[in-house]
Amino acid sequence: MKFFSRENQILLRELVKTDFKLRYQGSAIGYLWSILKPIMLFAIMYVVFIRFLRFGADMPHFAVALLLGMVAWTFFSEATNMGMMAIVNRGDLLRKLNFSKQTVVFSAVIGALINFSINVLVVLVFALFNGVQLTWQALWMFPLTLELALLSYGIALLLSAFFVRYRDIAPIWEVVMQAGMYATPIIYPLTLISNSSMLAAKAVMMNPLAQIIQDMRYVLIDHNNIPVWQIVHNPLLVAFPYVIPVVVFAIGYWYFNRNAKYFAEIL
Repeated sequence: MKFFSRENQILLRELVKTDFKLRYQGSAIGYLWSILKPIMLFAIMYVVFIRFLRFGADMPHFAVALLLGMVAWTFFSEATNMGMMAIVNRGDLLRKLNFSKQTVVFSAVIGALINFSINVLVVLVFALFNGVQLTWQALWMFPLTLELALLSYGIALLLSAFFVRYRDIAPIWEVVMQAGMYATPIIYPLTLISNSSMLAAKAVMMNPLAQIIQDMRYVLIDHNNIPVWQIVHNPLLVAFPYVIPVVVFAIGYWYFNRNAKYFAEIL
């Protein structure tokens, strides 16, 4: 397959290196922003939602859960936003070279994944200082990260293909992301919803991002973070959020490839 050719692999490596260098070019502390940005966001969320609003007061290590949720959401936001812009930003490259257009979008997701990996290390350090007992279950972070990356890549492929034709997609996606963040149990524990309405909690957990973040918290931090299989007892509904990333990727892959041949002409 063309996507896995040696030429594409070399191009992918160069795109990732270039994007990573340009992202922090001209800043005083450079690559440290990849660590400081989520920590600064976490600090604000911690003061507002934990100290003042007392979210997660009944949850052990909720500060760590909040940081992990922010890190996962930051990756999803960065991968989809950068992926959406990737084709348009590389229009000159598309007109000059013949290569698999997916490589450009994939490089944006890989760049976000590098930042995510660094930030997860910060979460682990913070978790140890907070008294979290890490077990072998933490290894489930790898398949969960793969699930998150697959979902992000599928959405990025769709958005990038749409964005070539319709630039209005960018502000629309910004609003969707803002709404999605508050609809996903990141700054608050799922128990805040389940204590009021179990039906609402089940509906929230049909969101694959909610499932991924809750599963990550469950395997890495504490079993008080309820995963989908503990509140939903229908096997088909339990499988639903796990299947969605695969379906989204398949649709994104198909739609992107269908339109890729027109990108150079439109740009």
